[in-house]
Amino acid sequence: MKKISNNIFLIMLIFGSLIAISANSWLGAWMGLEINLLSFIPLMNEGKKNLMTSESSLKYFLTQAFASSILLFAIILMMMSFNLNWINNNFYELLILSTLLLKNGAAPFHFWFPGVMEGLNWINGLILMTWQKIAPLMLISYNINYNFFLVAIILSMIIGALGGLNQTSLRKLMAFSSINHLGWMLMAMMNNELLWLVYFMFYFFLSMSIVLMFNNLKLFHFNQIFNLSIMNPVIKFFLFLNLLSLGGLPPFLGFLPKWLVIQNLVETHQLFLLFISVCLTLITLYYYLRMSYSIYMLNFNKNSWMLIDSFNNKNMTFILTMNFFSIMGLMIISLIYLIL
Repeated sequence: MKKISNNIFLIMLIFGSLIAISANSWLGAWMGLEINLLSFIPLMNEGKKNLMTSESSLKYFLTQAFASSILLFAIILMMMSFNLNWINNNFYELLILSTLLLKNGAAPFHFWFPGVMEGLNWINGLILMTWQKIAPLMLISYNINYNFFLVAIILSMIIGALGGLNQTSLRKLMAFSSINHLGWMLMAMMNNELLWLVYFMFYFFLSMSIVLMFNNLKLFHFNQIFNLSIMNPVIKFFLFLNLLSLGGLPPFLGFLPKWLVIQNLVETHQLFLLFISVCLTLITLYYYLRMSYSIYMLNFNKNSWMLIDSFNNKNMTFILTMNFFSIMGLMIISLIYLIL
């Protein structure tokens, strides 16, 4: 019975996002966001209930409800401004943008995001990092303010890079990584309407492949990675390269969306923004490398009676296939492009 209710909430979650995306008015978009929010709260509380889960769901609800109330206030102001000329148009535009960035967890409205991620299981964390960003990002793309975007992009990249340096929790690390990637998505959105969707699809795929692996191996904290020395070397190798792919290191698939954004920034002569974003992404790549090296270099006590055959798990074949495309995807796409 519980599984049926979870499936219903998941369908409502998807429908809420689709309503928000396809709405022809701001009020319809607000309604879609509310349906999406109220469907996600029960999903957050499924599985093992503990104090962190309850705290995360309450924190998420309060933040999103606060953002929704300000968004509704801004929509009403905007409707009033069509009849009255006493309000500045930029004011409600910035108010709407701020609330949507708060819903996304972009800097400087990011403070709730790592804390909420810490209390969720990996599957709910994946939904929060990926699907829950679609509707707000689509609404943000209708309402772009260049100067405000510039501040949000630079702050998201700085906080996403520096915030993950001292983290021992993998979920918080992925949250700060998500904030950094969000900065790249906003940067892509500022210049090209289609480019951010391409970036988001690649980010969705890469996040899913690595989160499913973390979920399968029951990894939540940094010190648990040290024990991966007793695991199958193939799985260690895939996890190592997949982390580098998510960091955007060439020649892996994760570099392709960044490459497209970099090319776009060069063509539009935004070299200062490009320099900042590439430098800060190198910091995120550093903490992925730190995580990856710990798999190989620390606590390597491999004994024949301690080996775990993780290929017995049916899910692992699917996860490793995803990881293969994450690692080799750029080369495969390049080959197809050259052939065609």
